[in-house]
Amino acid sequence: MIGRKLPSTCEGPLDRLREGRAGGGIRQTYDIAIIGCGPAGLAAALLLYTEGHTVTLFERFDAPKPLGSGLMLQPSGMAVLHAMGLAHKTASRGARIDALFGKQEQSRTALDAPYAKLGRGEAFGIGIHRASLFGVLYEQVQAAGIAIRTGHEVRDTRPEGASRVLVFADGSQSDRFDLVVDASGWASRIEFGESHGLLPFGALWATIPVEPGDPHEKNLLEQRYRRASQMAGVLPIGSRGDGLPQEVAFFWSLRREDHARWYDTPIDRWKAQVLDLWPEIDFLLDRIASHDDLTFARYAHRSAHRPYRERLVRIGDAWHSASPQLGQGANMALLDAWGLAAGLREGRCLREGLRLSASWRRDHVDLYQAVTYAFTPLFQSDEALWPWLRDRIVAPLSRFGPVARLQAQLMSGLFGFPLPMLGLELPNYSAIAASMAARASSDDQS
Repeated sequence: MIGRKLPSTCEGPLDRLREGRAGGGIRQTYDIAIIGCGPAGLAAALLLYTEGHTVTLFERFDAPKPLGSGLMLQPSGMAVLHAMGLAHKTASRGARIDALFGKQEQSRTALDAPYAKLGRGEAFGIGIHRASLFGVLYEQVQAAGIAIRTGHEVRDTRPEGASRVLVFADGSQSDRFDLVVDASGWASRIEFGESHGLLPFGALWATIPVEPGDPHEKNLLEQRYRRASQMAGVLPIGSRGDGLPQEVAFFWSLRREDHARWYDTPIDRWKAQVLDLWPEIDFLLDRIASHDDLTFARYAHRSAHRPYRERLVRIGDAWHSASPQLGQGANMALLDAWGLAAGLREGRCLREGLRLSASWRRDHVDLYQAVTYAFTPLFQSDEALWPWLRDRIVAPLSRFGPVARLQAQLMSGLFGFPLPMLGLELPNYSAIAASMAARASSDDQS
């Protein structure tokens, strides 16, 4: 059951009707343009197409492709993939993560967050390469025959009559659409300036192949900290395909202003700095040959004042972006896409559908924006107070039952009860664990 309804905002005659593909009968459907082929855009395209809407995806690259290295699929995001029939297929490409664990340089435990404290059956996180999640969603989009127009960099969108058009980088514009969905990520140009809300810290990322005998934890996201100004992490992310090696995502926090200086520093000098913090990952650093093996990711913390206006709606990082400390980016995007499709289905006109979808997501979005903003300095800042609070107050408190469960809820994306509001349920994690184990056994035998 979908969450609370709001008083109708429809004025005048209902939008045009035509027969939808889902459920039969007559329902309101729209011509929809979606900007961006990330998780938010691809998931929204699939969900909206299934509801009977005509969907066109616009992608700035000549061929759709993922950007970045690893991410965490939390139970909140897996609930959406489960409802789409894609949970098992996605999980088979990732790695089971049972806990987040971090130490500071004196070996004091700074973070110990097992999913078992959630009390929701066998729920766990899944580390996965962005390319793997992209592949699952993109394959479905292609199979559905959803139109994708590549090489179209959208710079703006504007109303035109009772429709909306896209304005491209070369000054040309698109045909008219009933609705534009901005899923272009935190660097969306449609409202924000490029530097608006940028955080001082970003991170270097590398995807590194691993062997079965390598000495890393296969089911943990591990981190090491020097106060909060330096952080290294290793996340198992499964395999990107049959016959391909298992991989981990390695990341190293770095201030934005220091990136150019880092690039001009000999790579071995930087490796020595990492090893001074975490000597046990020397085998991973040996597989990084040059600066070009790492990609620098910038992060921003910002939210659109309102996620929708006349025939325009933002989802994912185009609506709300934050640091990756809680690992929620792709999961929030999937929830937004589901909420948008549900809102358009339940609303009696376009305006009401957008208002419903925003109302069902707003509290959860605001909550995680606030929590992420509060937690980020504990792990990425130059101040001495924040890591002291993390190690001597936050970490010890998290060992107590109620606090440990709250921490697990935050980590899993379930704090604030987003799933009942959207009519979603957690997948059967026992079955997912069994299918992942079977896939791992098959890979080992081959």
